[in-house]
Amino acid sequence: MRPTTLATPARLGVLAGAAALVGVPLAAAGPAGAATATTVVQDRLAPAGMTAGTASTASLTLHANRCFTAKTVGVGIRDAAGANLDFPGSASNVRVCPGGTTVTTAARTLPAGSYTQFGFWQDTAGGWHNLPARTLTVAGATATPTPKPTPTPTSTPTPNPGTPTPTPTPAPSAVPVPGKALTWSEEFSGPIAWGSKWTGDRSSAYRYGSHNPDDNKLDWLAPSAVTVSGGVATFTATPSAHTLENGKQAWDTGLLTTEYSKDGFQVRTGDYIEARVKLPTGGGAWPALWTWKDGNNEIDSFEYHPDNPNLLELSNRIRSGLNYHTDANAVAPDRWVTIGTYYGADSVDWYVNGAKVFSDGTGVGANWSAYPILNLSLSAGQYHPAASGSAPVSFSADYLRVYR
Repeated sequence: MRPTTLATPARLGVLAGAAALVGVPLAAAGPAGAATATTVVQDRLAPAGMTAGTASTASLTLHANRCFTAKTVGVGIRDAAGANLDFPGSASNVRVCPGGTTVTTAARTLPAGSYTQFGFWQDTAGGWHNLPARTLTVAGATATPTPKPTPTPTSTPTPNPGTPTPTPTPAPSAVPVPGKALTWSEEFSGPIAWGSKWTGDRSSAYRYGSHNPDDNKLDWLAPSAVTVSGGVATFTATPSAHTLENGKQAWDTGLLTTEYSKDGFQVRTGDYIEARVKLPTGGGAWPALWTWKDGNNEIDSFEYHPDNPNLLELSNRIRSGLNYHTDANAVAPDRWVTIGTYYGADSVDWYVNGAKVFSDGTGVGANWSAYPILNLSLSAGQYHPAASGSAPVSFSADYLRVYR
């Protein structure tokens, strides 16, 4: 679970004319030591239009003639006066290859008018490169506003804060990926099966096993930080007596991984994983469902930060896929949400409350496998506000299920 940032890039200047640079070539040594120029091509840019007062995300699909890592990729907006109105949520450390990649930003609104829209990327040396520009027209709002959509009721009412409510096991037809059957699950109907099913005091994803300050985390893993009651697991983080190697105070917090357990269960290519979780409200909270093995093999079913209250970060760290999914009706602090991921060989697909919200088109490959991890991390403040004070921070899970 690597940190990501939702900062808007600080780029200066106004586009000169309608056509920006496709990309400033980067030099790379070829087979014979000769320099090979990297060319970046913008394949698709959205949205094509917007309505004033209505929030919209933007997406950019691009490819290159050779694989490289762009420090930043995003979508820029300039008004008639040249003011910078870029979409927030630019992606960091994006792997761009000939097969292409898609980045989706966070949402924003714009006043009615005509704007210049373009994709951009930043090289590892810090240089910015604008891709071809076009005109984005933002239409005026209609006289009668469209009512906000009403969330579809679920069979289980949303629990009151602090009141865990288990969810009945869904029928096979409720699984959004056809042809899958339940093969492994944790319903939190009894005490955590430490040792046989779960490990909670270490992970190979953490440099020191029990903690990992290098990843901008304050975590110190403590199995006692995961408790079960009423069919719901609660991860509770509290200030720790431990001090991290960087001098910061750690927080004791909970993590569940099948790595090092007796069963050693792993998800693999073709599996669909799903969890129902209650998103936290506490500052610095950083819950996630992700995978890890052999120093990588990371797929983030979700990462969440309360300072971006309606946004889930969905990431394929193996073959480069990233989406900032925003939905104020489904994603919010202190709200239950069901999040699923299909680990396809050629595309990883993400689902929120049973609806597909993103396909990365890159996948995990035919022979991928990894250990699932469900945990509550605490941010150290580099990308999101750090945990502070002494009040406990909590995160809850109703179930975790794998279908194959």
